[in-house]
Amino acid sequence: MTAVLIIEALAILLLAVLVIGLLRSHADIMRSLHDLGVRDPSSAPMGAALEPRPRVGNSEASDLSGLSLAGSTVHIGVTGTKHSTMLAFLSTGCSSCLGLWEGLESRDILSDLPGVRLVVVSKSPEAESQSRLEELTPDGTTLIQSTEAWESYGVPVSPYFVLVDGTNDAIVGEGSAGSWSQVTSLMSQALADAGRSGSRGDEFVADAELRRAGIGPGHPSLYPESAPEEAER
Repeated sequence: MTAVLIIEALAILLLAVLVIGLLRSHADIMRSLHDLGVRDPSSAPMGAALEPRPRVGNSEASDLSGLSLAGSTVHIGVTGTKHSTMLAFLSTGCSSCLGLWEGLESRDILSDLPGVRLVVVSKSPEAESQSRLEELTPDGTTLIQSTEAWESYGVPVSPYFVLVDGTNDAIVGEGSAGSWSQVTSLMSQALADAGRSGSRGDEFVADAELRRAGIGPGHPSLYPESAPEEAER
């Protein structure tokens, strides 16, 4: 009887140690996310946008190397370009990514960020369901499978988005969101917060405001000097 009680006491003690270890591990993870400027995802409503966070460490961007959906080696340049690139870090194992995958069917999901190229970055094949990835990726979507890119950009959660300005190889804004409208809102906010006179951020904000007002490339209001000539004719 005594031996049974001793075994039970040891089992309870071992269980207590395991629980304490798990709680400490969870606390360390949450502390690390907090240091990165990321809130506890479980405390936010599903699909709620997180605040854009400042980048910790180097703010320079880097090109991507990995595999295409067909399995061939690909390299995608996001630096030294005349355009900007939105990197969408999505995974097949992320339930909150589903709506974003489905949104890829629309061709105007980044209409409020004109001139921005969209690149979807999944993890490498060994970390993804390839059949599910093929099912979720619409034709015409630029996708690269690269766990290295996730590590290089320090992606803390998924889904996650990083806007890269290719003209100066800098990360303009980044953060997590649950819908494409929240993504563009998130990045517009980051661009507005940057507030650097004459910067690409100012150009994006101005372009987005013009598009919301129905003024796009070729609109007559953008060429007031041509109006008198047309009137004379």
